[in-house]
Amino acid sequence: MPYTHRTKTETDTEQLLHHPLDLLQQAAYQPVPQPGPYIYYICFKYILVSFFLFPKYHQEEMDSNPMVSSLLNKLANYTNVTQGVVEHEEDDDSKRKEIKAPRMGTFIGVYLPCLQNILGVILFLRLTWIVGTAGVLESFIIVFICCSGTMLTAISMSAIATNGVVPAGGSYYMISRSLGPEFGGAVGLCFYLGTTFAGAMYILGTIEILLKYIATNAAIFTGGEEATLNNMRVYGTCILALMAIVVFVGVKYVNKLALVFLACVILSIIAIYAGVIKTAFDPPDFRICLLGNRTLLSGDHICAKYVIENNVTETTLLWKKFCSDDPSLNATCDEYFRLNNVTEIQGIPGVQVESCLVNNLWSVYREKGVIIEKQDMPSVPVPSLEEVKEKSDAYVYTDIMTYFTMLVGIYFPSVTGIMAGSNRSGDLRDAQKSIPTGTILAISTTSFIYLSCIILFGACIEGVVLRDKFGEAVNGNLVIGTLAWPSPWVIVIGSFFSTCGAGLQSLTGAPRLLQAIARDGIVPFLHVFGHGKANGEPTWALLLTALICEIGILIASLDSVAPILSMFFLMCYLFVNLACAVQTLLRTPNWRPRFKYYHWTLSFLGMSLCLALMFICSWYYALVAMLIAGCIYKYIEYRGAEKEWGDGIRGLSLNAARYALLRVEHGPPHTKNWRPQVLVLLNLDSEQLVKHPRLLSFTSQLKAGKGLTIVGSVLPGIYLDKYTEAQTAEENIRSLMGVEKTKGFCQIVVSSSLRDGISHLIQSAGLGGMKHNTVLMAWPQSWKQTDNHFSWKNFVDTVRETTAAHQALLVAKNIDLFPMNQERFTEGNIDVWWIVHDGGMLMLLPFLLRQHKVWRKCKMRIFTVAQMDDNSIQMKKDLQMFLYHLRLNAEVEVVEMFENDISAFTYEKTLVMEQRSQMLKQMQLSKNEREREAQLIHDRNTASHSTGMVKSHTAITTPEKVQMTWTKEKLISEKHKNKETSMMNYKDIFNMKPNQSNVRRMHTAVKLNGVVLNKSQNAQLVLLNMPGPPKNRQGDENYMEFLEVLTEGLNRVLLVRGGGREVITIYS
Repeated sequence: MPYTHRTKTETDTEQLLHHPLDLLQQAAYQPVPQPGPYIYYICFKYILVSFFLFPKYHQEEMDSNPMVSSLLNKLANYTNVTQGVVEHEEDDDSKRKEIKAPRMGTFIGVYLPCLQNILGVILFLRLTWIVGTAGVLESFIIVFICCSGTMLTAISMSAIATNGVVPAGGSYYMISRSLGPEFGGAVGLCFYLGTTFAGAMYILGTIEILLKYIATNAAIFTGGEEATLNNMRVYGTCILALMAIVVFVGVKYVNKLALVFLACVILSIIAIYAGVIKTAFDPPDFRICLLGNRTLLSGDHICAKYVIENNVTETTLLWKKFCSDDPSLNATCDEYFRLNNVTEIQGIPGVQVESCLVNNLWSVYREKGVIIEKQDMPSVPVPSLEEVKEKSDAYVYTDIMTYFTMLVGIYFPSVTGIMAGSNRSGDLRDAQKSIPTGTILAISTTSFIYLSCIILFGACIEGVVLRDKFGEAVNGNLVIGTLAWPSPWVIVIGSFFSTCGAGLQSLTGAPRLLQAIARDGIVPFLHVFGHGKANGEPTWALLLTALICEIGILIASLDSVAPILSMFFLMCYLFVNLACAVQTLLRTPNWRPRFKYYHWTLSFLGMSLCLALMFICSWYYALVAMLIAGCIYKYIEYRGAEKEWGDGIRGLSLNAARYALLRVEHGPPHTKNWRPQVLVLLNLDSEQLVKHPRLLSFTSQLKAGKGLTIVGSVLPGIYLDKYTEAQTAEENIRSLMGVEKTKGFCQIVVSSSLRDGISHLIQSAGLGGMKHNTVLMAWPQSWKQTDNHFSWKNFVDTVRETTAAHQALLVAKNIDLFPMNQERFTEGNIDVWWIVHDGGMLMLLPFLLRQHKVWRKCKMRIFTVAQMDDNSIQMKKDLQMFLYHLRLNAEVEVVEMFENDISAFTYEKTLVMEQRSQMLKQMQLSKNEREREAQLIHDRNTASHSTGMVKSHTAITTPEKVQMTWTKEKLISEKHKNKETSMMNYKDIFNMKPNQSNVRRMHTAVKLNGVVLNKSQNAQLVLLNMPGPPKNRQGDENYMEFLEVLTEGLNRVLLVRGGGREVITIYS
């Protein structure tokens, strides 16, 4: 083709290819043309555009953010096949075929499936009995309450289903994505159990129809009630096995037969209404035999005591039943039989409002084994009613005790099945339009059918026939079948196939629901049920479903199984309403459902109604179902995989946290509410791993999951450069927190210097009233190394900053020797050396540690220091009384030391007895608090050891210049030079020369260390007061040496520095 000759199509193509991405998209969907000059021209033009008109930064942006046109194209072409049967069928039969777009509309995709699932076995087998037992009014109330609950649930479900694209998965998907994995897993499993027990109920209904109305001679066991139950168990197990094999081998045939099952349901409903119309003009001939007002079993006998043939009176078979098989007129007969006449009435007299409907208006609840009686029929009673029950087998008896709440539990399964439309959301043309419309229309239709049937049954059928559950008075016919036109067999056959189909569909849907839950990975022990055959068929889930279904079969009573599945369905519906209410009240930006006819009050009403129905049906079944759901919830919470689905419970937690934070007072809590809110400062190595993991172990032992824990660390550098390393460090710390079971928050700070980063953490960690009041860190072991002089400088500065911030400080020395959470101390002591008063921190910490299993068997010992002229015996008694009022169990020991031996602890600010009020004032307490807290220090105790009490936030006044670092060896030589200072009063310590002050400190460290080693060398943990650092920074190295000497030779040491306030009280 010549270059100068171009067609209109080519020109249009060139117009489309001005953008390189357009060229790529066009090339992806067009056949490759033959090479020619024009193609070369286009390629050359594309190269020019790529190099000159498509900047590099734009290309990088395109790599991370796709074009809007591409994104819209993907959303427009989004398809999702049904999670379950359809995709398994296509794996089997249509692997080479392209999956067609879903094309089902509202009527086929939602309305009819819901109609088929709602109308079922209860309608055909129990509704007439419920109307006869509860009466028309109470039956109307039962149906109205149940239908109202499902209608309100459908409104909530419609709002959730139209809030975005809902993949196939039905109620489980909606609840789990709205309320989180814990609620989703718990309710999903409850819904699975409900669907499984529904399968058992349908199978039992199938067997009842088979043995009672189709093949009455097929019973294996004969006799009384127990034989009937055994027949149900044997036949039910066989049919369950057959259905499971059908589902396992040919599930596609089950789906193809769904239309047949639906046709059976619709034809049966039509036959009922046709029968009512026919009855109004031509009632069928179903005669009921009554003795007095008691209903008699139908049989071959004539409904009379005797007949007269050829002027000869002959007794009937009925006479023989009541007269001990004696046909003579002079025979001794049953008293009730002798006093009452035998009459015959029409079981279906036609549509008679005045007589039939009025008589059936009120309830007739009876105990088990009571004869069914006609209420408006006169009779002569006899006193020996119990004998009649035992002797006669001619009456129709009630088989179970009846009452209102029991009937609610039996009826409710007949209104379930409203999730059928949402389960097929992947096959719908427009799910957001079809699900609300189809579901609400289906519920409205079925509610009309149920309510109209109640009135029609009450107006057309005699009460004794309605209360005759198994049609024993009408020749063993299905009661609802006696009303149907053209034949009772229409209802019998139709109900048989519809219950078979419902059972098959339950065995088809339940395993796939379990498979979906297992594949989500939120319940670890269900992982095996996520696997199946090569085509994805849930083999193991089907096996478990069949086993659970067998439990329902072994119960063998439809009336007993129905309340069980009612519980699970009601719980599912309850949480659907809760999900909608939570999302609506939270007003999250993503909550934008297309279905607008909802409100949180409707959802709350539906939730309350479902909860009420649970306890109305059976309070003990309700408690068991809630217990099962609660156990699953806690299991998922502790053992399940963490999922973030943007659910409403997370949003609710955020709102609750915000509300609680705003309510928390901004300031220190009362002494009774004080607990250590810990900021843990961790050191990381070059690979961003924690150097001392046992610091987190100690944190979890100290906190036991209570209060606030913030785990922080500092990375030196610039945030833009260290962003990836910061993320890695945070992941490592969070992982270690999970291993050590440390519940708290992680905060990584990237700062230009380690010193500034720690300062930022101390100042800004926490939020509002939830801020830390205690800092926990490890002792810098390598502080003496010349190349690591910054470590001890940062340490001392941290001590200063915590003091300035009025925060307590805990320094763990030899942290790698501290126990892990798995270790247990079987014996030993926690020794507390109470040298100065720190607000009670030293006494509170051992109490908290002993709450943990690691330290539980350790004993607490408190050592306090007395001077030589103190009354040590009285001091010990006072301290014991003080601990008694504090409700602390500890051994008390008083250690006597010279005044100069502890001067390093008293040189900050000595408090003698007359200075106590000044100390309380300096701690910034109000007048009332001063009066109360002053009682904490007993008068005699204060006189003994008040010289050691410290104003914790007062800095140390030391000389401006320190000449040298002091060790033990230097101490000995210096002591000889300054012998005169050894007798100096401790009040003159501020006037000492630099060297003299250092000598005094080292002297204190050596002396006190010797005493501590003598008493506590074998202790599991030693807690010591930590004196404050010098105000002059030139003395920092001496301060580190002092602490090193003070703790030398001890295995585990926790240096404690109070935060300047009382943390423990004797008051309740």
